[in-house]
Amino acid sequence: MQPVNKPANKPANPNFSSGPCAKHPGYDVSQLQLDTLGRSHRSALGKKALGLACTETARLLGLPEGYRVAVVPGSDTGAVEMAMWSLLGQRGVDVLEWESFSAGWVTDIVKQLKLPNVNVRKAGYGDIVDFAEVDFANDVVFVWNGTTSGVKVPNGDWIPADRAGLTLCDATSAVFAMDMPWDKLDVVTFSWQKVLGGEGAHGMLILGPRAVARLETYNPPWPMPKVFRMKSGGKLSEGLFKGETINTPSMLCVADYLDALKWVESIGGVKGSIARSEANLQVIEGFVAANDWISFLAKNPATRSNTSVCLTLAATEEQVKKMVKLLDAEGVAYDLGAYKDAPAGLRIWCGATVESSDLQALMPWLTWAYQQVTTA
Repeated sequence: MQPVNKPANKPANPNFSSGPCAKHPGYDVSQLQLDTLGRSHRSALGKKALGLACTETARLLGLPEGYRVAVVPGSDTGAVEMAMWSLLGQRGVDVLEWESFSAGWVTDIVKQLKLPNVNVRKAGYGDIVDFAEVDFANDVVFVWNGTTSGVKVPNGDWIPADRAGLTLCDATSAVFAMDMPWDKLDVVTFSWQKVLGGEGAHGMLILGPRAVARLETYNPPWPMPKVFRMKSGGKLSEGLFKGETINTPSMLCVADYLDALKWVESIGGVKGSIARSEANLQVIEGFVAANDWISFLAKNPATRSNTSVCLTLAATEEQVKKMVKLLDAEGVAYDLGAYKDAPAGLRIWCGATVESSDLQALMPWLTWAYQQVTTA
């Protein structure tokens, strides 16, 4: 490798965290509609804003008729737990694991819910499970995008339309960035702070008609915490899906999310946000192809994430840590280190809120920083 000088050009926005991710281009907190602040979330004004968070999400994502959207507590984690505790137990479960968050759902299903008929389908970091082994007579729990491994589900072709069980999909870093086959997904969860750069603490729960039918015909044998309850008198609490949240939400965060949704519409909707994310991945793909010291953790290009891009380096773990600190100190890239449970490396967020020009500016800095820590 030829020695390189310190690059002169820096990314205009050095925020490459995988969540909370960068705010959308042109974001200005002073432009948020804040008439809900200081008002009850149960007021007509508060309910209207929360209702819009549900209906605008459904409209922009193009959800099929009969799919419901709710704002729930606890970010994506709360939404997934809410779904698992409310829906699982009637059938066996296939739970798919290939990174740390999906491993967490395995733990909850096996050790907390202690379900008796569970098949854990597991693959290591960089790989994905064999979908041909999945038993759709069971309920199936999986992540669409492995945020800590950079491995995504390539498509929904492996999910049968005539499945007997439900599909529960943790899609927190895939929604608004990847093409989702909604009719194949009975439950989908995500959080505002991922692809759209929203604020934390709130989760989004999407239920299809098959999940609603399960809710109304099945009562789990365990006590149900209040924050997980989605029905009353044996029927779905429809108000939950119209902005009547279980607990008090941050109306500032709601305003921030509605602003992000307006931005999505301004770039051509979900097709526009997907295109931006895919273009961002192409920047890194070109760089990796030109440099033999850096590689994608995801071994198969078809399962390579276009949001949480995970990279391995021909360097020691300590050298990688030094590189991350050096880029931070230079004000070039913040929060680039791999997730704590993942193999040592870099994780660069490439969702729609990141500008391709910033990624292009970052690439020469990766080469410079790598040389600084490996030749010192």
